[in-house]
Amino acid sequence: MFFGITFEKLIVIGVIAALLVGPERLPRYAESFARLVKKAGDYMRGAKDRMREEVGPEIDELDWRKLDPRQYDPRRIIRDALMDDTPLATSPPAPTETTATEASPAPAAGSAAALLATATAMNAASAGAEQPAASKAPTVFSAEKLPPYDSEAT
Repeated sequence: MFFGITFEKLIVIGVIAALLVGPERLPRYAESFARLVKKAGDYMRGAKDRMREEVGPEIDELDWRKLDPRQYDPRRIIRDALMDDTPLATSPPAPTETTATEASPAPAAGSAAALLATATAMNAASAGAEQPAASKAPTVFSAEKLPPYDSEAT
């Protein structure tokens, strides 16, 4: 059901409540619980009617499953964006010097390979003036050599 409560657990809770309340007060509590459930239903129907009045009749045509926040998995969104083969709306990067890795045929615009090539070219252009070509290997950290600590990031 909901919150991990099964039908059997509800029966046990009901039996314990009946024993605690007692047979003389049980009908009164059952009646007040029924009123509470009825008021909650009326409140939900009223909220639905108010929403329909404010938004209009197009709310009935709305696909609520598309608005489910559980479908927004960041990994899926990134994967879909990288695998999307539609052309990019941005302009291509400025031409830079050609290296051995850039001499290969150009990938289709919008593909994951094109995005990677664009990012690599932009990174090479920005890092070209700062670092010599021999020191472009990534830094490897180990238990002895820890990465730098950034106190503002924590």
